[in-house]
Amino acid sequence: MVADLEESLEEDSLAAVVGPQETERLRLDALRHDDLADIVFLANNRRIATMVASMPHPFTVVDGRNLIALSANPTATRAKYAIRLKSTGRVIGAIGYGAPDEGEPLHLGYWVGEPFWGQGYATEAAHSVVDHVFAVQGADRLTAAARVTNPASRRVLVKCGFQFVEQGMIHSRGAGGAVSVDRFAIDRSTWRALKQWGRMTCLSSA
Repeated sequence: MVADLEESLEEDSLAAVVGPQETERLRLDALRHDDLADIVFLANNRRIATMVASMPHPFTVVDGRNLIALSANPTATRAKYAIRLKSTGRVIGAIGYGAPDEGEPLHLGYWVGEPFWGQGYATEAAHSVVDHVFAVQGADRLTAAARVTNPASRRVLVKCGFQFVEQGMIHSRGAGGAVSVDRFAIDRSTWRALKQWGRMTCLSSA
């Protein structure tokens, strides 16, 4: 019974995330050249830049073009997706993963434009990418970090099954120096257990 459940889980997960990923409200796919104006408008926000590691501030047209180019060539160890509203097709943020150094676990990163904060979009997108990393890429572990001054991002990670590991420091381009962060991680066994628990909960309530 356990083996059957695991096999079925893997098949369902793969079916859900192969190719451009869709959730209830979002589509995660490659950034396009016609997204440039929206990307620059949303990303050129100090309140976002100071909460992530690699986003410059100001965020220029050149930065937007570089982000689009990165999104066009995903690999098993690095990918960047647009977070796009299915209802309008407009981009509202970006999400992706990458390995900081060879042999290290993949690291999740994301941001959502300020007009779209507080609506659960980051959690919805992160759930989909976590599934993709484990079910399709076959990762054993996924890490993430949130600034200690960003409780909303910490809530996103906890809702996606991440567990607190430690506090540390990272360099933030937008903040112009080192900032304190809470480090989180989720491993494959935890992800699988949560997926199975979700399925069993659905079955018991049917």
